[in-house]
Amino acid sequence: METFRNFSIIFLGIFLLICSALSLANAEVQRHHFVIQATPVKRLCKTHNSITVNGMFPGPTLEVRNGDTLEVKVANKAKYNVTIHWHGVRQMRTAWADGPEFVTQCPIRPGGSYTYRFTVQGQEGTLWWHAHSSWLRATVYGVLVIRPKEGESYPFPKPKRETPIILGEWWDANPIDVVREATRTGATPNASDAYTINGQPGDLYKCSSKDTTVVPIDSGETNLLRVINAALNQPLFFTVANHKLTVIGADASYTKPFTTSVLMLGPGQTTDVLIRGDQAPARYYMAARAYQSAQNAPFDNTTTTAILEYKSAPCPAKKDNATKPIMPSLPAYNDTNTVTAFSRSFRSPRKVEVPTDIDESLFFTVGLGLNNCPPNFHKSRCQGPNGTRFTASMNNVSFVLPRNFSLLQAHQQGIAGVFTTDFPGNAPVKFDYTGNVSRSLFQPITGTKLYKLKFGSRVQVVIQDTSIVTPENHPIHLHGYDFYIIAEGFGNFNPNKDSSKFNLVDPPLRNTVAVPVNGWAVIRFVADNPGVWLMHCHLDVHITWGLAMAFMVENGVGELQTLQAPPLDLPIC
Repeated sequence: METFRNFSIIFLGIFLLICSALSLANAEVQRHHFVIQATPVKRLCKTHNSITVNGMFPGPTLEVRNGDTLEVKVANKAKYNVTIHWHGVRQMRTAWADGPEFVTQCPIRPGGSYTYRFTVQGQEGTLWWHAHSSWLRATVYGVLVIRPKEGESYPFPKPKRETPIILGEWWDANPIDVVREATRTGATPNASDAYTINGQPGDLYKCSSKDTTVVPIDSGETNLLRVINAALNQPLFFTVANHKLTVIGADASYTKPFTTSVLMLGPGQTTDVLIRGDQAPARYYMAARAYQSAQNAPFDNTTTTAILEYKSAPCPAKKDNATKPIMPSLPAYNDTNTVTAFSRSFRSPRKVEVPTDIDESLFFTVGLGLNNCPPNFHKSRCQGPNGTRFTASMNNVSFVLPRNFSLLQAHQQGIAGVFTTDFPGNAPVKFDYTGNVSRSLFQPITGTKLYKLKFGSRVQVVIQDTSIVTPENHPIHLHGYDFYIIAEGFGNFNPNKDSSKFNLVDPPLRNTVAVPVNGWAVIRFVADNPGVWLMHCHLDVHITWGLAMAFMVENGVGELQTLQAPPLDLPIC
């Protein structure tokens, strides 16, 4: 009997090894070459020398299967430093490939190159990649499609066709000049001049209608739209005239399907939707415009459009208004009720393992601030409200990136003086976060402070918006992790009252949470990925001002719980 049991265990072991080998055999290594270069791009009647990948705007779409490895060699032929971030990819033990400048690597200098190598594991759906250096991601971005493993299928009927819908933001200027000017003056940067769908502004802008994006559909078809908000600074509503959208995934995790007529995506977020060709054959506008939750803040109030075109629709005759596409109605710019109803509709498809016995219970305030004008600054450099300079912070610390080493390099090599590990786990001062805040709390401290996590620790973070300067919906992105959003609400988070709202059964799994304006969100994750991981607001104006922090996750036990060695071609500062 004992011999038989031993034989069974050995046989099972061999069987599992064969299964694992077969699964790996189907996985591929996909190799790509990205050349970062200045390229003439004409939009809104004017040509700009925009920074692109391979001369394409948006950049190339990469398609992989769950389990594949990506090797992307990035050669920098532009005049700016650059890095590429693979937004939402878990990067298990490969933090060196994550991409945020001075966090996991030094930038790729002009003339330099670096190869990003990582495996996409346990994720399916839509992610994206973008520059993570200054404001280069205004034009340096593209789609990352992750299909199921070979022989596996979607958990919904296979769509007839799939179309990426990448929403962007366009300045009729050099975006780097825009952020540099704002940094000089201390004021808010100039708002963008257009939004785009797949790089095109659409029919409602000057000099744009001949290149408007057209998305084909046929009567009776069900198609998949992979919607991504790649805008730099603006949450966006998205809708299609006369058509319902069935949400089936977000941030490369499947969701319980639900139907809606409008999406809201914060920058960084992705949403996969099914659309059915169930309307009269014609041309229908897809449209996106701002969700603006900050009061009295200037913003781009224009509308970008693409055209959903039925193949059997009559051809549009020149100057014939009869075949003008049907225009959808969009929510009001400040329609927070629609945003709330949408975000609360997300659920995981089935019961999930939410971390319960919490080891680290953290409370982070997020918001803006105002720095007093330094005595040595001319007043032209203090053009924020009442002669101040705009800033932003988490737990009253405005994050400062190092310049001589990346944080990950300093951590891995034990280099002193680059960062401290005293980021506060709770708000240093308790106050009425969403009420009238004392002016004495408007000026944060600066620092390069990390929060240390033991490998395997179960983490809960309450992210609390504040009304300092103005409350706002903040899309908070955590690198290297997905997390469960177990609750969100308005006002000040109250653990006694609000813990009863926690969804510990089927909360959605995301990499970016839209923290409600004047409200809070609660996320949970297990710290199972060693490295230094940035957590920041994905409105780039806010990260420029310091709305960020980083977790330092220690190695666990053995090779599989340990950060890999840095690649030989890792750029040096």
